[in-house]
Amino acid sequence: MLKLISFAPKMQRNKDILKLMNDYGKKSIPFLFVIDYELTNAKIFRIEELPDENIFVDIGNLKIYPELTQLPQNVSFKKYPIPYQSYRESFEIARKYIYRGDSFLLNLTFPTRIEMNLTFNDIFIHSKAKFKLLYKDKFIVFSPEPFVKISGNKISSYPMKGTVDASIADAEKKIMEDIKEISEHNTIVDLIRNDLSMVAKKVRVTKFRYIEKIKTHEKELLQTSSEVSGILPDKWHQNIGNIIFKMLPAGSISGAPKKMTLQVIRESENYERGYFTGIFGYFDGKELESAVMIRFIEKQGDELYFKSGGGITYFSNPEQEYNELKDKVYVPVT
Repeated sequence: MLKLISFAPKMQRNKDILKLMNDYGKKSIPFLFVIDYELTNAKIFRIEELPDENIFVDIGNLKIYPELTQLPQNVSFKKYPIPYQSYRESFEIARKYIYRGDSFLLNLTFPTRIEMNLTFNDIFIHSKAKFKLLYKDKFIVFSPEPFVKISGNKISSYPMKGTVDASIADAEKKIMEDIKEISEHNTIVDLIRNDLSMVAKKVRVTKFRYIEKIKTHEKELLQTSSEVSGILPDKWHQNIGNIIFKMLPAGSISGAPKKMTLQVIRESENYERGYFTGIFGYFDGKELESAVMIRFIEKQGDELYFKSGGGITYFSNPEQEYNELKDKVYVPVT
């Protein structure tokens, strides 16, 4: 019998961060926030603090870059994923609960050891990504996925579910017509709609299942996204912390139903996600932009690990999911 995870104690640990986010919002003070997946180690920084903290970021109109570097003439990037059998064992644990009806969709992830001749500064400066964060030389994020964006009183989220190698024949047609991909995307859009409804009114799907292209050092990928939007109260700035924390962990990297699925993930995965699949964001004094921390490389001692994964549903094929996990291990440097 699965025991539901309660995030209440973890929220209590972040109470000071939540209050500070609200206070900065009320005073229109710009700030950057970084929140881990388990909600145990949230951080907040005023913008003038970032250079001294050795934090570099590119999100919205906030762009703080390290000193320019030159890429190696030939980029070397090697990956050593977990054995397929190890992945299959975790996949079967997850699928057991899906078949039982405890979860309809869950995001199953693993770390892949990598070797490369690129530094974190190289990747940050030269990578092509919507959202980038280099945190204290401990980890780097080059994420294609927004979490929420707030402009005026409008809050929008852009769940991204479904990935395919663009070189496959009829790749776009296949991903748009694949029953597993359709099921996965429908579920996550519904979950995000419910999450936004906790903080906003008039929530609706404003754009459904559109294709985005992502270039990597190896190949081009196609991913499907949607847009879900709602209307916040006039004084939402005073409650930024409450708004953000109420929707965490992000639906696209957990699953549905969220509470039960979080426990299934804990049982299926054999490592700590840490900041991977958390979020980071920037409030400029008036508007807010944030991103899900996927496409994530972390230093662990003398080794580097790229954390990645994908959504598992009733229709999932373990070999295809394993290949997707490996396809997502890349650097967007061309």
